[in-house]
Amino acid sequence: MGYIMSNDRTNEKLLQFNEFFSIKHPFNINVQLLDNDENILHKDFIENIPTAFKLANDMASLDEAALAPLGAISGIAGQLAQFLHHQNKKIDLLINHILSEQDNATLRHKGLTFGGGGIEFCYPSPLALNDLLEIKIFLSDQHCAVFCYAAVIEIKKNDHVYNHKVVFQHIREEDREKLVRSSLHLQSKQLQQLAKERNQELSDPISN
Repeated sequence: MGYIMSNDRTNEKLLQFNEFFSIKHPFNINVQLLDNDENILHKDFIENIPTAFKLANDMASLDEAALAPLGAISGIAGQLAQFLHHQNKKIDLLINHILSEQDNATLRHKGLTFGGGGIEFCYPSPLALNDLLEIKIFLSDQHCAVFCYAAVIEIKKNDHVYNHKVVFQHIREEDREKLVRSSLHLQSKQLQQLAKERNQELSDPISN
């Protein structure tokens, strides 16, 4: 890893980034440079969220609200609940398809880590500290896609690419919560996999 860029202005934002747990995990993002205006109002950001992202969030919220009361139901009603869960999975697939069409190949870059505070991603050339970016995050394996504005707070040169760390400047709280839940879910899966591998090593006979 090469040089690290930072300045006093970004130190506070780095602290904001580190307030949340983040996890290393590959994913796709779209990145576009915005006018470097930190005075963008949150209501203007909300108005600029693509309809597909708003629709996906509204559908997911309705599904969660409808399915929540069915958790303790058994018998015939339980079979109905199971059917509705299957329907919910179909809706998830439809949402993912709608959101996948928002993934522009010409703007696509590789995400490295994500969490509730921001993300880190690869970019072919160095952006400037405090640059404001429009970012679409696609966590396809987590059925999660997020539209946000983020500011560059750290840049590291890694071979022929540049790893950029950005902190969320504007993001819906429900989207932040989705990223937090996804990061914790992935952490749980990783810990389970490590425990499984450790148990396998202990159970294998020692080779001579």
